[in-house]
Amino acid sequence: MKRNATAVWKGSVKEGKGTISTQSTVLNNTQYSFGSRFEEGVGTNPEELIAAAHSGCFTMQLSAFIGEAGFEAENIETKCVIDFQNGAIVSSTLTVEAKIPGISEDTFQELVTKAEKNCPISKLLNTEISSSATLV
Repeated sequence: MKRNATAVWKGSVKEGKGTISTQSTVLNNTQYSFGSRFEEGVGTNPEELIAAAHSGCFTMQLSAFIGEAGFEAENIETKCVIDFQNGAIVSSTLTVEAKIPGISEDTFQELVTKAEKNCPISKLLNTEISSSATLV
């Protein structure tokens, strides 16, 4: 399986602007710029897209591990914060809340750690990855 996205940029880094489109067209000529990346401009940015990818991938991986352990999640919500400093992504922090009937806190935390280490986006990122999880 291969997926793709395309970025187009016009102009200088500070005054220019670009668009990002994905194969699925969920993003279709979505605006990004210096302002949306480093300030509070309108549009997306690469770090936000990485956060979306990491939270989505991790959550699906956690759901798979929960199922393999014999449980079914009613709800899993994961927020990912990408920390971008001095031109590098220095960390990705996952904060998870889940409702999983019948699971123990220890089993849940073990599965969170396993998902953190094994989701494909975690494996891709060359940065510090951490998580905190709450069973509700």
